[in-house]
Amino acid sequence: MHPFLRKGLEPFIIAGLVVIIDQITKAIAVAKLTSVGSLPVIGTIVSFTLVKNTGAAFGLFRYQTAVFVAISVLAIIFTIFYLAKKKPALYLPFALILGGAAGNLIDRLRPGGYVIDFIDLHFWPVFNVADSCITIAAISLFVIILKGKDASGTV
Repeated sequence: MHPFLRKGLEPFIIAGLVVIIDQITKAIAVAKLTSVGSLPVIGTIVSFTLVKNTGAAFGLFRYQTAVFVAISVLAIIFTIFYLAKKKPALYLPFALILGGAAGNLIDRLRPGGYVIDFIDLHFWPVFNVADSCITIAAISLFVIILKGKDASGTV
């Protein structure tokens, strides 16, 4: 870490970068896909497809914006408090969850209450960078828990 950064800020910097990347990619998707809807990227395997998701993961529970905002806020608060426990092996997964939850929360707070999704694998529901970070973090946490300990020897 650079000397000008205070110790313990790394997860919040990572989370901030996730939010920035997420919001920039969503803005680009809206700007480029609004008129075309979908754009093939890798043949029929990957496309960029603009979707306004009013539901949760996979479009479940549509039009429950207030519930999703509350859940996102609680997840962010929990993650911040958990990061305060200083478990370095869990910094990255929780930073990714924090950034992903914040990125999607920003979308939900805009008029319409939907999340912008645009990465389309055709065999999976359309998703975004924030969703990817949350999924990677969940898988990482699952692996850490299965191993039973973090870098300091405890979970």
